[in-house]
Amino acid sequence: MARQELARYLRERRTALRPDELGLPVGTPRRTPGLRREEVAELAHMSVDYYVRLEQARGPRPSPRILDALAQALRLAPAERSHLFRLAGTSAPPPTAGAVGRVSPHVSRMLQRLPETGAIVTDAAYGVIACNPLARALLGDDLGLRRANLARRRFLGDGGMYESSSAEEFGHIVVARLRRAADRYPHDPQLAALLGELRTGSEEFRRLWETRPVHAPGHRIKTLDHPTAGRLRLNCDVLLVPEDDQEVVLITADPGSPEARTLRRLASTAPYSGLAP
Repeated sequence: MARQELARYLRERRTALRPDELGLPVGTPRRTPGLRREEVAELAHMSVDYYVRLEQARGPRPSPRILDALAQALRLAPAERSHLFRLAGTSAPPPTAGAVGRVSPHVSRMLQRLPETGAIVTDAAYGVIACNPLARALLGDDLGLRRANLARRRFLGDGGMYESSSAEEFGHIVVARLRRAADRYPHDPQLAALLGELRTGSEEFRRLWETRPVHAPGHRIKTLDHPTAGRLRLNCDVLLVPEDDQEVVLITADPGSPEARTLRRLASTAPYSGLAP
């Protein structure tokens, strides 16, 4: 085990991350860049003392479970994860055979640069893993809760998604994507639990599932009945993040339209305070 090299690598990866990229509160100015040791320990579900000893090259050889938790907390790409395991003198097991449930830093930074565009990042099972303030203003504050899932919202009424005239079309899109996810991740327990909920709770979902709908991500028009802004005709465009099997949904309005002015107003009253969840 290369203790000094492992400690240096952990410090480098920790200081390279920004709190707002992980949905953490920014708070007061920080003396050093990156995350605090306590934040990494919390994200990795380990004691602060244990993590500090690893960074100080005083800790024991970490187990594969600990290394995997650190790789997830530090948002390591597959090659970086393998390097972490090599430094610890342990062979890296394959990543968990399930959908990636975290947003990468470069996607987080993109969302921050879209002040007048509603932006949502969803995983392969339609879990909301990041969204910006305008998206929450358009679709409901509960979009930022960690359990938020667009499939649950559509078929089970789980959350405050506002009424949309395009709900039927979106139902087909959801089922098509969940079918793809079920084929790709047959051993993902969270996905299996979600599909069980939907089959039990929604006859519409069961019916659509049997039709095997097919849908390719792209451009569509969404009409939203917002509780304060009224009826909004909005553009929805989907960008793919293929390395993580994720989608970025961008919600915009035609330039110069009343909807564009509404989005500008909603954005001005929803100041940036960190990405959610």
